[in-house]
Amino acid sequence: MMLRDLPFALLPPEPGRARLLAAMLLHGASMLLGQLAMRLLPAAKPAGDPVLEFYAQAGAPEGALYVDGKLVGHLDGVSRL
Repeated sequence: MMLRDLPFALLPPEPGRARLLAAMLLHGASMLLGQLAMRLLPAAKPAGDPVLEFYAQAGAPEGALYVDGKLVGHLDGVSRL
C-alpha cells in the first residue's frame, strides 16, 4: 500500500492547512486561558481616595507610612500626625 492509496483523513495535512489548524488551536487556547484568568482575578477595589496609615506605636516600625496597606516610607523624627 502506498501513501496515495490511504484515505484522505490519514494523509498528512498540507503545510498551509497544518499552520492554519495550529493557529486556530493556539488562538482558541489563548481565548480560554484569557477567560480563565479574568475569572481568577480578585475583585477590583472600588476607586476612591487612598487609605493612609501611620504607625508610631511601641512595637511598630517607628514613623512607618502606608498607602493602601503598602509601606511607602518612614518619617524620621515624627511620633504622631
